[in-house]
Amino acid sequence: MAEFLAQHSALVGLAIILLVFVAFALERYPPEVVACGGAVAFLLCGYLETDEITSVFSNPAPITIAAMFILSGTLIRTGVLDAAAGWLLTRVADRPATALLVTATGVIFASAFINNTPVVIVLIPIAAEIARTLKIAETKLLMPLSFITILGGTCSMIGTSTNLLVDGVARAQGLEPFSIFEIAPVGMVTAVVGLAYLGLVGWRLLPSRDGVGAALAENGRDGYFTEVVVRDGANAIGKPLGEVGALSSRGIRTVAVRRGTETLRRDLADIVLQKADRIVMFATPEEILTLRASDGFRIARSQPQRPNEERVVVEATVAPHRRGIGRGALELTGLSGTGTSVLGVMRHRHVPGPSLQEIRLRPADRLLLEGPPEAIARISDENDLVGVNVSRARRFRREKAPLAIAALAAVILVSAFGLANIQTAAFVAIAAILLLRVIDADEAWRTIRGDLLILIFAMLAIGTGMEKAGTAQMIVDAVTPLIEHAPHLVVLLVIYALSSLLTEIVTNNAVAVIVTPIAVALAAKLGVDPRSLVVAVMFGASASFATPIGYQTNTLVYAAGNYRFTDFVKVGLPMNIIVGIATTIAIYFYYPA
Repeated sequence: MAEFLAQHSALVGLAIILLVFVAFALERYPPEVVACGGAVAFLLCGYLETDEITSVFSNPAPITIAAMFILSGTLIRTGVLDAAAGWLLTRVADRPATALLVTATGVIFASAFINNTPVVIVLIPIAAEIARTLKIAETKLLMPLSFITILGGTCSMIGTSTNLLVDGVARAQGLEPFSIFEIAPVGMVTAVVGLAYLGLVGWRLLPSRDGVGAALAENGRDGYFTEVVVRDGANAIGKPLGEVGALSSRGIRTVAVRRGTETLRRDLADIVLQKADRIVMFATPEEILTLRASDGFRIARSQPQRPNEERVVVEATVAPHRRGIGRGALELTGLSGTGTSVLGVMRHRHVPGPSLQEIRLRPADRLLLEGPPEAIARISDENDLVGVNVSRARRFRREKAPLAIAALAAVILVSAFGLANIQTAAFVAIAAILLLRVIDADEAWRTIRGDLLILIFAMLAIGTGMEKAGTAQMIVDAVTPLIEHAPHLVVLLVIYALSSLLTEIVTNNAVAVIVTPIAVALAAKLGVDPRSLVVAVMFGASASFATPIGYQTNTLVYAAGNYRFTDFVKVGLPMNIIVGIATTIAIYFYYPA
């Protein structure tokens, strides 16, 4: 058996690769599990040594990808992305065409420097609200949102994990590292052509169908019903409510202002706030906690924190029977004297009451509670609260937003001017934001996609095994006679098309690892610049428009927009072809043979 494996190593390696690709396409196991299985297969066949598997952990690409996840999470934690989305929503109704163009430009810019997955997650409900404002189907906006983030990710080396991964594999093949903006000229051509297609052709091919994004946006907009009291000395006193930044965020919807015995419900944005005004609103848990921690406001009837007291925030549901039903939200059994606060009440598609104090609980009402863990446990038990879970919501650290932006900008500038490589700059930036408490350590680690990193490390091991088995060289030897006399542009088109086609079937990171060493070896065989072929792999592995499974952002909007598989084929396949031709032509002129 060992002799067979040694004599036919290239074919066995190819068989393993094909089995891995088939397993990716069937989706019976998560991609990282399939990749780990493939790496183990190369190990068991003797094409990989143990030390070669451990050596993949020294590749800089996965570490840099993890660092960029943290920096992206910091922008969310400090409310930067939320503020940008809120600014956009306020301008959609007045100038829709301009707002959509600004949105597309902003998304491309953001995706060039921020991991595009959190960008899409934040913007899905925004797109649904924009669609509702413009009275169009959200399916007209969600698919373009994903496509535009993909286009933006091609404009810099840190725009997508694929770029960083191809760079890491290429370095292992002996190529010089890519600078952060080396691919930007090609990426800008790709982005402009892609936007032109979406605006002129793709828009007409998009379906007009209701999705689930609007419902998600509506639920997120309602949030928890709560009351905020204006403290003595607050900066908001004497200002119209609409001009108070803390009360104008996208996650807050004010419904009334209570002043003494008077309740004001009209022209809320023009009401000049006074001391002790009670602002009745719907808000997300993050916004409630942000207001709770501010000096200018307090949550009505909330309990002050005792010195050195451990407190948690939980979300709990009122059970459909017995105790708690009909009781006031602030009159739960065991609540008094425990230091526990009811911060808000959520009742699906209903306003729970005129004020927080007057709410009478009903089955399925959702409560946002803050207090000592043991006190909350007793209150939950005595009032038949179910589904008690510690909330992951944390207050926005908006005062730290300049530091978050500065950290990302520093990474970009330091890398662009060659003062340090990307991973070094990112590590320094992460250390700074952690020490300055821009983001807590546990939050930072939660932003890292562990499954993605495992997938990448496993695929790097598979790539090494493929080379050691001779599979890469066998593929190059088979392809070379077909294209050895072809023009450089045709070679680029072949590599790009291969990368793009495989990306539509399996995960883009797997394609990047497999095809990059083949491209480098093929360039050496043909006597052309390997850098141009590597860039073709980079763009081809990112240009996934024709299916909802090739790229994660496509999968996100596929579910949110209630799209059909054929919708992506109809809109994305022509885009794949048009963008692919434009990109390879740009590479041809930017990286001459």
